[in-house]
Amino acid sequence: MRDRAEVVVVGAGIMGLSIAYHLARLGVTDVTVVDAGYLCGGASGRNGGGVRAQWSSEANVRLMQESLRMCREFASTMKINVWFRPGGYLFLARTPDIRRSLEASVALQNACGLTTRMLSPTEARAIVPELDPTSIEAASYNPDDGIVFPWPFVWGYAKAARKLGVEVVTWHEVVGFDTTGPRIDGVRIRQSGPPGEPRAGSDATICTNKVVNAAGAWSPRIATMLGVALPNKPHRHEICSTESLKPWLKPLVADLADGLYFSQAMRGEIVGGISNEYVPPGLDQGSSHAFLGKYARALVRACPVLAGVKVLRQWAGCYDLTPDANPIVGPVDAVEDFYQASGFMGHGFMMAPVAGKLVAELVATGRGSSTLDAWRLTRFEEGKLLSERMILG
Repeated sequence: MRDRAEVVVVGAGIMGLSIAYHLARLGVTDVTVVDAGYLCGGASGRNGGGVRAQWSSEANVRLMQESLRMCREFASTMKINVWFRPGGYLFLARTPDIRRSLEASVALQNACGLTTRMLSPTEARAIVPELDPTSIEAASYNPDDGIVFPWPFVWGYAKAARKLGVEVVTWHEVVGFDTTGPRIDGVRIRQSGPPGEPRAGSDATICTNKVVNAAGAWSPRIATMLGVALPNKPHRHEICSTESLKPWLKPLVADLADGLYFSQAMRGEIVGGISNEYVPPGLDQGSSHAFLGKYARALVRACPVLAGVKVLRQWAGCYDLTPDANPIVGPVDAVEDFYQASGFMGHGFMMAPVAGKLVAELVATGRGSSTLDAWRLTRFEEGKLLSERMILG
């Protein structure tokens, strides 16, 4: 492992690897990415793989238009199959308020060039015949949204970054920083390892003056080591997968009333999750019986035909929640060249292709974009909170 680097990225999830890859594309190849676990061990390997441009703010719509384009080209660019499936997203509204919110979002998306359209319950059922339209007010549908398989998406970024000279180091956790006043001099790391296995080696330091904090739900812990307080909080989110069924479901279906979402994977499994505010606080990736009951009831309400389907496995990851449901990205005032790239709720995976590119440009050139400026940490102190309604989880 290198003992010095021009940039150290903390977190080898999809966001950290995207940043490192784009840094290398810009000529900054002396980059080390460190992670306390393994590739796909965090939220990047534990999500449903959905990618969509259906958002309620213009900034997020524009961002995801570019990110979707990058997702479609990922397989050919990175030479790895991510099984991108453009089956669309079907959002369900069960109350007049949610219907009006969807209508406003669709109008915005159309103004941005998306083909999203509002649907009646009957029209929604024409897309998913198994849907129970009884209590559905309306729906919105964009056929260009889609799903990718998360793991090869992460592996593809890691492989491409390494080819360009980036060092990706797993099973090494950040335990502190060396500093001189507001300047970072080095990142102190300690070899970790799988539970139960002996930890060989001693602590080491990577000399650097630039650090990107892309550790997801663990980002506040990293920032605290440098005296920076981040307002984002971890939140456990669970998903499950059923037995394989014959192909019948093309879009990802999302219910804005309760946060339910589900889709059908390439092998036929129904993969989905649901919002649950009643989970213990903290960094917890364990599973629960309570989730299964809540998810099952919501799933069967949406598609009664699934009442008898068998659940094969269940897992959890940590959402990275901010007070205004928008990310925290960019430099901080207290520490020089300490860049944040966290707080992406449950949507960092779908935003990582373009967000990683924007962060890399900021780190490499010092020039940010209006999107990144809006995501600055100081907005919470300034009272300039952002708004986004199309949130699941």
